[in-house]
Amino acid sequence: MAHVLVINSSISGDKGQSTQLSQEFLAALPAGFSTETVDLVQDSYPHLTMTEMAAWMTPESDRTDEQKALAALSDEAVAQIKKADAIVMGVPMYNFGVPSQLKAYFDRLARAGITFKYTETGPVGLLQDKPVFIFATRGGLYQGTPMDSQTPFVTALLNFIGLKDLNFIYAEGLNMGPESAEKALSAAKARIAELAPAVAA
Repeated sequence: MAHVLVINSSISGDKGQSTQLSQEFLAALPAGFSTETVDLVQDSYPHLTMTEMAAWMTPESDRTDEQKALAALSDEAVAQIKKADAIVMGVPMYNFGVPSQLKAYFDRLARAGITFKYTETGPVGLLQDKPVFIFATRGGLYQGTPMDSQTPFVTALLNFIGLKDLNFIYAEGLNMGPESAEKALSAAKARIAELAPAVAA
C-alpha cells in the first residue's frame, strides 16, 4: 500500500487554510493509500543547536543518552520522509517566508551523508525523488515577486536533499476580501481535482 506523509505547519491548526487544503487533497486521492500526519505546531521542533549537530556527528555507538535523544529528532524526521511515496505539505506564508516551525523541521532533514553529500561538482541529494504537493497559502498576492521568499527557499531545500518533483498549489489574496478568497480557494481546489487522481497508489 502506498504511503502519504502530510506535514502541516499552520499555527491555526485545523482552521488553517493550508491545513484544510492538504486535507482536501487527501480526501481526493484514489483508494489504496495509508497516511501519516505531522503537525509541526503541536509537535514542534526546537531551534537547532550545536549540541544537537554534534550528536549527529558522533558515531551511534558512542552517543550518550542525551545525544541519542537529540539525534532521534532528525533520524525520525528523515525516516518518515524516506518511508513516504508522496508528501503533502501545508505551508502558510508568515511575514513573506515559511513558518518558523517548518524551518526548524527542515533543519532536521538536511543531514550531510544521509540526505545529501558534497562532491567535486557540488552537493548531491541522496533521497529518492517522490512527488511533493505544497499548499502555499497567503493573505496577499506575492507569487512571482521579490516578496515571496517562501517558494525559492522550499524549492532549494527540497531539491538539495533530492526531492525535485515539486507541485506548488497557491491560494493567494485570502485576506483581500471574500470574493478574492473564494476565487483563490476555488482555483486551489481545481488543482486538487487535477493532481490528486493522478497520484499512483
